[in-house]
Amino acid sequence: MTVDPTGQDLKRLLDEDPGGEVVMLNLLRFKDGGRPGYDAYAREIVPFLERVGASLVYLGDCSTPLVAPAGHDWDAVLLVRYPSRQAFCAMVADPEYQGITHLRTEALEAAVLQPTAPRAG
Repeated sequence: MTVDPTGQDLKRLLDEDPGGEVVMLNLLRFKDGGRPGYDAYAREIVPFLERVGASLVYLGDCSTPLVAPAGHDWDAVLLVRYPSRQAFCAMVADPEYQGITHLRTEALEAAVLQPTAPRAG
């Protein structure tokens, strides 16, 4: 299972952009011994988030799933708010950011990266 978005994924993200902010839901499953690598990535990403006006909403460890299909056993959940999908894509395209992505890739066995949008009302 891939853990990183492809260029095609990012193009689709922008093509389907409803406008406005986006909160990215990250479901993370670490490789054996991968958590320290992901923690390093989490520290390194902070300046990149700040550059694009993004902010951490929530980071937490998962426990026993109550309702989930088989195989949906995640180690952690992360929510990050970006001012726009373009801001997210700009961060991902930044060559300096790309220099730290190996920390994330090497740490994860599986991941879900799901854009969400606030509901009106």
